[in-house]
Amino acid sequence: MAIKTIHAKDLHDKINSGENVFILDVRNPEEYSDWKIEGKKVESINVPYFDFLDENEETYKGLPKDTEVVTICAKGGSAKMVAEILDEKGYQVSVLDEGMLEWSQFYHPVTVTQDEDMKIIQVNRLAKGCLSYFIVSQGEAMVIDPGRHIEEYIQLANKEKASIKHIMDTHLHADHISGGHELADKTGADYYISRNEMKGSPLPYKALENHQEFNFGSVHVKVLTVPTPGHTPGSVSFLVNDKFLLSGDTIFVGGLGRPDLGGKAKEWAQSLYDTVFKKIANLSDDTFVLPTHYADVKEINDQGIVGAQLGEIRKSNEVMRTENREQFTEMVAGAAGATPPNYEQIVDINRGVANISAEEATALEIGPNRCAVHHS
Repeated sequence: MAIKTIHAKDLHDKINSGENVFILDVRNPEEYSDWKIEGKKVESINVPYFDFLDENEETYKGLPKDTEVVTICAKGGSAKMVAEILDEKGYQVSVLDEGMLEWSQFYHPVTVTQDEDMKIIQVNRLAKGCLSYFIVSQGEAMVIDPGRHIEEYIQLANKEKASIKHIMDTHLHADHISGGHELADKTGADYYISRNEMKGSPLPYKALENHQEFNFGSVHVKVLTVPTPGHTPGSVSFLVNDKFLLSGDTIFVGGLGRPDLGGKAKEWAQSLYDTVFKKIANLSDDTFVLPTHYADVKEINDQGIVGAQLGEIRKSNEVMRTENREQFTEMVAGAAGATPPNYEQIVDINRGVANISAEEATALEIGPNRCAVHHS
């Protein structure tokens, strides 16, 4: 019997439907503990591929016979071999076609808000915990923090019958490759980022410091730039219609952006303090925060959105209530943890001082996001 093959979208639809999903991940334990597929009703176990090469019944002890088992590995080959073994033993089994490689490139769009004037779509790259945004008004669109798979945004533009006019990065990303320049080249849209982020860059861009607000669409959706340094010196947030704060890597649902990636953790933590207690402090509690990253699937709400009212984040996030500057600095600078893999190379690529192939880009981006500092 041919083994049932599923794709990342199929698996996500299954997870998103509320069904119980059982995943057998056959990668080595180090890879599994670092990065795996999760969900509210996902049960996942790790049994390395090599264990199935021995005829030991103990290997199958944790596998259910009455539930479909989805086998997963790095690129699909080992998972398929294990699936064939399980199939011969009478298990219900399917295999994720190209494994974590395919999962790492899967994007899922969710509508955050929609009325006759404007629609905001959050595009979730689940494997990376990366979020980007597609804002539509009267047939024109703005894309914020696009990932490198630019066809996702072109497809959205076609679906929404919109022309992409503005492309923005909230900061120079360290854990994934931006699609901003390529998307701008493809669509003819303008690309914007802070001048502070692009020092020494040969790439064309428009400095956000020169553009305090953007109006697009016949209803003139207002987007204000809010300088929010701390994660990086040139980090910027966007306040849309005075209601939605697209906060980049400054504020998350469960934490703040890490300030250590430039090697100046305490200095940048001071900037982050000023952002939190001077810039963001002026925003009302009912401002809805939409970040560019998240670190845990629990941050995805029942509507499938990663976002929360600023007041709720202030209540649940200890570091945002720590008004003592020295204590704040120590908490944030000392809690960053492991750095994103390959982050220095990724920063160079995003600044345009290094170039790589699509295959090399895929390999560089493999792994989880590590840009958040959680203090919930």
